Amino acid sequence: MKIVLSSNPYRDRGLRVALEARRVLEHAGAQTTLCLPFQPKKGDRLDLPRQLALSMLDKELPTADLLICFGGDGTILHAARDATLHGVPILGVNTGSVGFMAELERSELPLLAPLAHGMYTVEERMMLDVKVLRGDKVLFQDTALNDAVISKGSMARVAEVEVLADRVKVMSIIGDGVIIATPTGSTAYSMSAGGPIVEPTSRGIIVTPVCAHQLAARAMVLAPERMVTVQLPRGNHKYLYLSVDGGKAVRLAGGDRVEICRAERATQLVRLADRSFYQIINQKLGGLSS
Repeated sequence: MKIVLSSNPYRDRGLRVALEARRVLEHAGAQTTLCLPFQPKKGDRLDLPRQLALSMLDKELPTADLLICFGGDGTILHAARDATLHGVPILGVNTGSVGFMAELERSELPLLAPLAHGMYTVEERMMLDVKVLRGDKVLFQDTALNDAVISKGSMARVAEVEVLADRVKVMSIIGDGVIIATPTGSTAYSMSAGGPIVEPTSRGIIVTPVCAHQLAARAMVLAPERMVTVQLPRGNHKYLYLSVDGGKAVRLAGGDRVEICRAERATQLVRLADRSFYQIINQKLGGLSS
């Protein structure tokens, strides 16, 4: 069993949590490799142990059986694309704040031992394919585990978009933008914008307007087979911006459209602890009601 340990050095100072996890796993008989989830920012001084051998995720994932991420949800989201591409299940250990997608907290590292013997279950999470088109030309393409957010820039007063499902108009939005989310992403920005909480193992595409100026603009859950299109009006001189899973923003111009559909691949999240989705909501978010 080869397990790749990928730790966010800004969340896991000195990689202390990852190194403790490595001791637990190797004692149980697993082969482990340590990687950083991303290239550190230029000029940053990281608190990394001397003489520690670190590898690269793109080198290790093709031969990995399992990936463990140490950090917040952003660390898991960052790793999800590549891990899913190689069919590698992901387990998250929370060293951030909420850590909604993480399976374990840093105090629960002894629970990792059964992984060395393949004793775990896998939960599939739907993903979204996201494309930006200008006419017939594809300008940008990515995959989302959480969401695709189309929003106004700091200089724009409002964002104006149309949302279509299979080329049929669903709603027009005048406001701050729109979020197209997976069930996994329903507890992220979509929830904060007033969208529904959806069980993460279900299938559906959630459309949530952000600060809409119309009473009729309401969050909707569409069938997973729908092709959702967010269309920018032609002749609109205001730029909007697309961000996929909180990544770098892509600028959109008038007439551009963003096409979003269910991805063929699904992210595999490892489950060890016997906690239901509702227990996690109560623990992380303070419950569904007061």
